[in-house]
Amino acid sequence: MPTIKNPIEWSGAQLVHTAHAIGSAYRSLQHIQDTIHSPAPAVRKIGTADVWAALAKGFGDFEAYRSDVIFLCITYAVVGLVLSRLAFGMDMLPLLFPLASGFALVGPVAAIGLYEMSRRREQGVAANWANVFDILKAPAVGAIAVLAIALVAVFLLWITAAWEIYRYTLGPALPTSIGVFVHDVFFTDRGHLLIVAGVGLGFLFALFAMAISIVSFPLLVDRDVGLDTAIRTSIRAVVANPLPMALWGLIVAGGLVLGSIPVFVGLAVVLPVLGHATWHLYRSLVPR
Repeated sequence: MPTIKNPIEWSGAQLVHTAHAIGSAYRSLQHIQDTIHSPAPAVRKIGTADVWAALAKGFGDFEAYRSDVIFLCITYAVVGLVLSRLAFGMDMLPLLFPLASGFALVGPVAAIGLYEMSRRREQGVAANWANVFDILKAPAVGAIAVLAIALVAVFLLWITAAWEIYRYTLGPALPTSIGVFVHDVFFTDRGHLLIVAGVGLGFLFALFAMAISIVSFPLLVDRDVGLDTAIRTSIRAVVANPLPMALWGLIVAGGLVLGSIPVFVGLAVVLPVLGHATWHLYRSLVPR
């Protein structure tokens, strides 16, 4: 039966836990150094049929785990609702679209646990939402964390760039109402410039994020390879398969648009399907 610890015992226990956490973090960072320049796996050339097959398998995984996955990913929809509410304040309204499209940049981070679930189902091993936390035991967890931080940094840079585009086109004054903002965006020359510049720059951000993450995250979950190796392999896969990767980018963009209507609730379905599908796309791109 658990007992209540006195302040000294409790403080000692916290120090022990902190020391273990620091030691674990150090070992993870050291492992990144130890695995640098590890042998790179081969990369296959695939066709558009493989992309559709991966999406179908993603739906299959979602159906197998739909109660668990919805429970896991509903938090993403809640975050979307919060962001939507903030964006409808006039000070955040210009960032509504950049925030929504930013899910494409950080989506691979949110899907890391889904890769593990798909991997376990592929092996015929039972899985549920609790297996998401098995990622914390992976040898490459340090590399996964570093890559995740990098994608979050890319997302923040995109939001900053989007704000600067608004400031130099329709700004610096904030819109006085949603109607005025919509009119200025779609029916003025400055609004057209904002659309062209925003979509163009957003495409470059999305392409960069996809190139460094589409294979690297699943590869780090699947194998104990170096962070640099994972990123290089991901870039090689994108370069070797421009048409299939362009199709995948369109599928992700279309799915995020549909998932964002109404008010991001659909992301509770779109994100897990795309996450599972990404694992199967990785399987097509990188042979075992």
